Amino acid sequence: LTSKYTVLSFIPKNIFEQLHRFANFYFVGIVVLNFIPVVNAFQPEVSVIPICIILAVTAIKDAWEDLRRYKSDKVINSRECLVYSRKEQSYVQKCWKDVHVGDFIQMQCNEIIPADILLLFSSDPSGVCHLETANLDGETNLKQRRVVKGFSQQVQFQPEHFHNTIVCEKPNNHLNKFKGYMEHPDQTRTGFGSESLLLRGCTIRNTEVAVGIVIYAGHETKAMLNNSGPRYKRSKIERRMNRDIFSCIGILFLMCLIGAVGHGLWNGTFTEHPPFDVPDAKGNYLPLALGGFYMFLTMIILLQILIPISLYVSIELVKLGQVFFLHNDLDLYDEETDLSIQCRALNITEDLGQIQYIFSDKTGTLTENKMVFRRCTIMGHEYSHQENGTRGEGAKSDSKVSRPRVGETCWVQDARRTVSAFPGHERICCRGPSPPVPSGKTLTLAFLSQEKDVTPDKNLLSKVRDAALWLETLSDGRPPKPSLATASSVADFFLALTICNSVMVSTTTEPRQRVRTGDEERDDGSVCSGGYSTDGGYKSSTWEQGDILGAGPRASLEEVLQAPALGLAGPELCYEAESPDEAALVHAARAYSFTLVSRTPEQVTVRLPQGTCLTFDVLCTLEFDSVRKRMSVVVRHPLTGEIVIYTKGADCVIMDLLEDPACSESVSSGSKKIRARTQRHLDLYARDGLRTLCIAKKVLSEEDFRRWASFRRQAEASLNNRDELLLETAQHLENQLTLLGATGIEDRLQEGVPDTIAALREAGIQLWVLTGDKQETAVNIAYACRLLDQTDTVYSINTESQETCDSILNLALEEVKQFHGPLKPDGKLSEFCLPSAPPTSGAAAPDVGLVIDGKTLNAIFQGKLEEKFLELTQYCRSVLCCRSTPLQKSMLVKLVRERLRAMTLSIGDGANDVSMIQAADIGIGISGQEGMQAVMSSDFAISRFRHLKKLLLVHGHWCYSRLARMVVYYFYKNVCYVNLLFWYQFFCGFSGSTMIDYWQLIFFNLFFTSLPPLVFGVLDKDISMETLLALPELYKSGQNSECYNLLTFWISMADAFYQSLVCFFIPYLTYKDSDIDVFTFGTPINTISLATILLHQAMEMKTWTTIHGLVLAGSFLMYFVVSLAYNAICVTCNSPTNPYWVMEGQLSDPTFYLVCFLTPAVALLPRFEQRVLQLFHSPLSLSSRGSVVLLHFLP
Repeated sequence: LTSKYTVLSFIPKNIFEQLHRFANFYFVGIVVLNFIPVVNAFQPEVSVIPICIILAVTAIKDAWEDLRRYKSDKVINSRECLVYSRKEQSYVQKCWKDVHVGDFIQMQCNEIIPADILLLFSSDPSGVCHLETANLDGETNLKQRRVVKGFSQQVQFQPEHFHNTIVCEKPNNHLNKFKGYMEHPDQTRTGFGSESLLLRGCTIRNTEVAVGIVIYAGHETKAMLNNSGPRYKRSKIERRMNRDIFSCIGILFLMCLIGAVGHGLWNGTFTEHPPFDVPDAKGNYLPLALGGFYMFLTMIILLQILIPISLYVSIELVKLGQVFFLHNDLDLYDEETDLSIQCRALNITEDLGQIQYIFSDKTGTLTENKMVFRRCTIMGHEYSHQENGTRGEGAKSDSKVSRPRVGETCWVQDARRTVSAFPGHERICCRGPSPPVPSGKTLTLAFLSQEKDVTPDKNLLSKVRDAALWLETLSDGRPPKPSLATASSVADFFLALTICNSVMVSTTTEPRQRVRTGDEERDDGSVCSGGYSTDGGYKSSTWEQGDILGAGPRASLEEVLQAPALGLAGPELCYEAESPDEAALVHAARAYSFTLVSRTPEQVTVRLPQGTCLTFDVLCTLEFDSVRKRMSVVVRHPLTGEIVIYTKGADCVIMDLLEDPACSESVSSGSKKIRARTQRHLDLYARDGLRTLCIAKKVLSEEDFRRWASFRRQAEASLNNRDELLLETAQHLENQLTLLGATGIEDRLQEGVPDTIAALREAGIQLWVLTGDKQETAVNIAYACRLLDQTDTVYSINTESQETCDSILNLALEEVKQFHGPLKPDGKLSEFCLPSAPPTSGAAAPDVGLVIDGKTLNAIFQGKLEEKFLELTQYCRSVLCCRSTPLQKSMLVKLVRERLRAMTLSIGDGANDVSMIQAADIGIGISGQEGMQAVMSSDFAISRFRHLKKLLLVHGHWCYSRLARMVVYYFYKNVCYVNLLFWYQFFCGFSGSTMIDYWQLIFFNLFFTSLPPLVFGVLDKDISMETLLALPELYKSGQNSECYNLLTFWISMADAFYQSLVCFFIPYLTYKDSDIDVFTFGTPINTISLATILLHQAMEMKTWTTIHGLVLAGSFLMYFVVSLAYNAICVTCNSPTNPYWVMEGQLSDPTFYLVCFLTPAVALLPRFEQRVLQLFHSPLSLSSRGSVVLLHFLP
């Protein structure tokens, strides 16, 4: 169950939960105190009403939400599934609520999984079960799960024969992490991980039957542990408001203390005892000290509304209204993805208007994450693919990459290559309509987009022809010709692109199902389900002649190579890749007729240029991770019988894993030249802003692989340190590689990114880009998107040494201080001051940018250089962090947020951005090509980076301005009104009496003044949208908290005290010598204070609509209607004194009208004068600033 309440437990449990809020606990305590006769100030029954209404409104909301959860629980728990019954020796129907750990569950296609289940059987011959995880993470592409090793060869699963023991980790909320092992009766262990776990809420697809055992059920499933609802964060305004509430408590304490002392002094003026004092049963009178203490408690009850009781509820309602308008803004809707903005954290909308630092990912956030294959280098020969680049130029809408100006400052220490980004765990659904088919031809391309439409390079085509001939001679058993010696590397390069990935293959006729190629079943069992050859010997693989699907005769090599991008006739192949890079590389290989046509956990089938098919046995797959920054696949080559490792990854990682020329005599001078030329090509690609990957291979002996496979199995069966052991096994295998080549993939900027970044920088927001990409690639993208300008002085720091990093930071700080001067205590730059001997006489201080890499960050964190680093970044307009890991990203965000106490925002689109998103004050996920993990962990979700401009500069400013001014108004309103009762105590002997009827006091906050602040908080616009977008610098008012800070709070408090003095003493002086009763005196004061408070609200409004006018006028009109009706029917409400016919009598008195018109004018005069003086006499440094002031004060 996810519901929290039952019919019997709702009232006590909900009240208990609400009392955890300090304000509610405070007012309940006041109500209880008012029931004590010796200190009560109001009728006890009347004092209960306000807090009951507040608690009731919240309880109704909680009950409605819990009712929805209860109905959802009822539907889910009543679902049925097949559970194995040991008693009946068969599967029986049971409800989900009756599923327990250890039960065997049989599931069928399109069935939702009822618990977290370890997969033991699949009807798929390869032991694979396909899952759709859309209900869990929003991703629609299918995932593959494998049967636990040793169970994949079963024809059917018999639970009564299962006698194994399963040991796994405790329940946790990590969706992609799971480890355990299965102990067999013979004491052997088989390890398993997340690749064998079916998660609750996912749906079985393309698998007829799957059987598994329940590992976690109910609340212990990963789906339930992740179902924590919207994240709760305290906004900056709320933190400020809580501090000011304690200030109000201090004011209340002081006023109550004055009342208690005044009560004692008043009573002390009588020689014996006050005439109204009543003795107790023994004839004793109350001591003055005890009487003062009782009066202190009475004053707390009387002045309780100094703490705004309805403020929290009003804020929640206002934020709901703000979120409603956010969701309905068409400018934040993306037509391509059919997605609008999502608000997942309702309580921090105002923080959008106070952001000082933005931390952004690059790939998929600033760029499209739609990869286009642009260039490649094979064995030191570069193939430019100029037609791809020429075709792509038309799609570029942003400016070309700008180069840094000559003479930019650049300190580089340690010239070792740094890590280029290799995309991890990205999601892209590579399906699409077929392109138009030319006459007489059938296309096999599954995509129309540019990343799939690759035009081959003519020079490389000839090399591919040689590679095809080389493969053909191997298949025929003939020795290859000497002229084809280099063709093997070309063949291996494209085979690596085709095999070394996790791309799934489907056809249009069989969507999302693997494509079978003849008889690909394995019947000798020499390779177990985990992919290891049990005997380490050679296993023959399929070499098929003719078309892969048997649709026709074998195509000639020349025909294929004449139009390689079109491929052969047959069903349209669709590729579904977890990474856009993988999809681009597979399509590039396909363009050269190396076509991936089938993939199972045990085999990969590739169609070659001549139309024949090779089926590779997959012995092991080492998935990509952010630590290794590479992926490897171990296969047995079907032609040579060799065990081959194909690896792709970040350029410097692969370069460090190549055969070392100094340690290996087998490394020829030619290999050294190939490595050097490849490195030059990689640098060229990076300068062009391309994403780079290196491709390598290694041939492993049978004995070495057998030993390594044994080591790997032991690591997989480990539970405590499984991840460390698996990493160690991967490092043992991935070394002494042979370089095949490298690729350059273009990832174009999103539309509107440069303009958005320029506007955010004008708004005073410092933008940091944290990426794992190669430094040269990231820098060129930074210039293209205007993160860096040609006129910027850019400091580039690349070092692993802590001492060197310290010296470089000192040098950089010394130079920037010569231009910009020291920082102020608040971390802002002081006025620009010219150095004593500036580098360029008379030159203005240039803008500063900083570029660092992951190794430098390690040196900074390990060397305790954070303070110097942060000081340098405060001089920089932009910071670019390359080669950064997910952990480093989150550490940087926390460093800035905690050390600088700045408002931070993180934005990203991938799983590697989750930690960064969660570390910031506001996390924004982009729903794009990389799945939904970033969105699921974010506070807001948008579709394009350009939406950030309006979200922050417009909606952020409005939300902050509205809520900040509403909170200040609430404090003012309550202090102003409660002070009227305080001033009256000086004239009633500090007795705790009031001149306003109890019901009027209650109605004042609940009805008469409740709606105007809500309308103000939802609809008011201090500045128009057009002006905010045209003048981004207006955003700085929120960064500086100009609407609500310590100064504005105390100014409002002072204004409230002044207005209350005017509203009390002008009527007092007017009626001083008259014989009116207490309520006749209090009614004009109540009316005047309401008029003053509503007019004060009107002065705060910058946008007037019909709703504003109706609410203000309606509130004032409601007061008269309620007062007239109440005074007419209340004959003996407060005996012996009551307000009967008081309002009616006042309306016939001319003095009442004079006082009601004059007093608000006098009370509001200082505020009006201050606004006028601020409008016409404030010194303005910019002419545009004048228009801003006009907008602020002339609604």
